[in-house]
Amino acid sequence: MQVEDCINDFINYCMIEKGLSNKTKESYLNDLTIYKNFLLERKKINIQDTNSDDIKSFLMDRKEEESTTIAHNLTVIRNFYSYLMKENIINKNPCEYIDSPKVKKSLPKALSIEEVDLLLDISLNTPFDYRNKAMLELMYGCGLRVSELVNLELNNIDRVNCTIRITGKGSKDRLIPIGEYSLKYLNLYLERRESLLKEKSCNKLFLNNHGTGITRQGFFKNLKEILQEKGLNPNISPHTLRHSFATHLLNRGADLRSIQEMLGHSDISTTRIYTKINDEKVIEEYDDCHYRSKKEDF
Repeated sequence: MQVEDCINDFINYCMIEKGLSNKTKESYLNDLTIYKNFLLERKKINIQDTNSDDIKSFLMDRKEEESTTIAHNLTVIRNFYSYLMKENIINKNPCEYIDSPKVKKSLPKALSIEEVDLLLDISLNTPFDYRNKAMLELMYGCGLRVSELVNLELNNIDRVNCTIRITGKGSKDRLIPIGEYSLKYLNLYLERRESLLKEKSCNKLFLNNHGTGITRQGFFKNLKEILQEKGLNPNISPHTLRHSFATHLLNRGADLRSIQEMLGHSDISTTRIYTKINDEKVIEEYDDCHYRSKKEDF
């Protein structure tokens, strides 16, 4: 049976039997078309003529791609051959002993102190300015996820004891201290919050222009506008502020376990990635600044 016919049958099976979305179908078809073209170059027209060496060679041919892309290619090919086995089109699965490529974890990007200062330097004129200032100060000051920020309610804030109660992933609660800057601008916003309610009742801490809780999308939109106004990298995301919170704490000597607690990481290994960022920063600064760091300087 020809490779192209097998691919068409598999895609139809995914759509009809598995109910996969059009987006997933296009992704599968794209990966398998690349694989089919590779096989045709090797004069492999019939699926029964393909073997594990073909798949290994295909993955090697893709080595310039991102590791996540190659891993996705292999996942789709595995699903494809599993389907062919299920339909008795082939009697041996060539993917059986092929290991997935190691996906390189990209390190989170952190802002410099100067970039944070510029981002948080918001002119306070309207109630929305005060809201935006308080949101960004709280996100950076407490290392919040965007979902945690927009889901905050009034009773999550303890202004007497200067703490904030967060319900994070897995519905786990944690208490985070609020710094003086964050608390100052939170209080200034709360003095103006009622003007945003539009005579409605809403327990959400941060409100939109309709008097209801601001959404993730609304926060993203406001952040993009502030980044554009400040001339900062438009790819800075809410998560960048969370990464910056952790990195800056670590740079100033904070204990890794304390950072883990504040971030709400269930596993310390997730938090340890920030030590790697620190190590790479040290190496980079050494290479840039030390006059004997490079051989040509000898």
